[in-house]
Amino acid sequence: MTDDLIVESEGPVGRIRLNRPKALHALNLAMCEGVLEALEAWRGDAAVEAIVVDHAEGRGFCAGGDIRMLAASGATDGVEARAFFHAEYRMNHRLFTYAKSIVAFMDGITMGGGVGLALPCRFRVATENTKFAMPETGIGLFPDVGGGWYLSRLPGRIGQYLALTGHRLDGAECLALGLATHFLTSDALDTAKARIGETPQDIAGVLDALAVPAPDAKILARKDQIDRLFASDVLEEIYAALEADGGEWATQTLATLKTKSPQTMKVSLRLLHEGAAMASFADEMRQEYAVGAHVVQRHDFIEGVRAVIVDKDNAPRWDPATPEDVTDHVIDQIFAPLPEDEAWTPG
Repeated sequence: MTDDLIVESEGPVGRIRLNRPKALHALNLAMCEGVLEALEAWRGDAAVEAIVVDHAEGRGFCAGGDIRMLAASGATDGVEARAFFHAEYRMNHRLFTYAKSIVAFMDGITMGGGVGLALPCRFRVATENTKFAMPETGIGLFPDVGGGWYLSRLPGRIGQYLALTGHRLDGAECLALGLATHFLTSDALDTAKARIGETPQDIAGVLDALAVPAPDAKILARKDQIDRLFASDVLEEIYAALEADGGEWATQTLATLKTKSPQTMKVSLRLLHEGAAMASFADEMRQEYAVGAHVVQRHDFIEGVRAVIVDKDNAPRWDPATPEDVTDHVIDQIFAPLPEDEAWTPG
């Protein structure tokens, strides 16, 4: 077990606590493997009736994955990056298919890998501190960890908007979109966890009793606009729609898109288009693993991490630099299935 993860049983509840406060609890390989081990141990343990996933000290919930490692690996043979994705996606899938009730407390930053940890859980608690996003296109990656599944199932074209722009949602917006099941104030979370320990078979009742009315979900006021302007699965057509609209919001949104990787925006649109028709979450993870294995070794990811995380100049030089220059052939290469002996499996 790793110090970055605290795993313990408290009576009938299994506790998984992320414990990398200096990295905003971003996931590394050992943490993903630790979660998998804990879930496996508790699967057949009748004494453990429910599971709580949260973060320990400091701000949280989880800011994503070990991006620096992924980029360093991608710049060489990609082996370490693929090992991380393989374990992380197995963790995502195990949470998605787990028989016992799991509740995730998304109190604070919930981005990238944190989204992949929270969304498969049966109960997902947002608070006034929740900042939820899939910002991967800004570093030349794509909304993985099941993003193609979850975002494609949001109302209208909100998922496409979130995938391309990396827009941050607050807790109220997460509740309104079904990304969270409950909205609690952060000062009620300790009470919620204590009561779950007392009645682990009635998590819904506990959370219902402590839930408070959420503020208005601001994104819903934009829904019609988002549905209209992000209607296409062709990136160039979204650019054209935003340009033709010419309003302040459309202009700002187009400016945001122009800072993102054209290549991984196109990957994201295809991922959501195909994700909407996936027969199972395992099929989704298999596809995302193949896409991730390819993307992590491409120029835009290594350059995006350099610009945003390493040098922090926030001036990535994307290649190709425009949507028009990202050919269908390149996207087809990125989506090519892996050989059977390299493909992802649920375990």
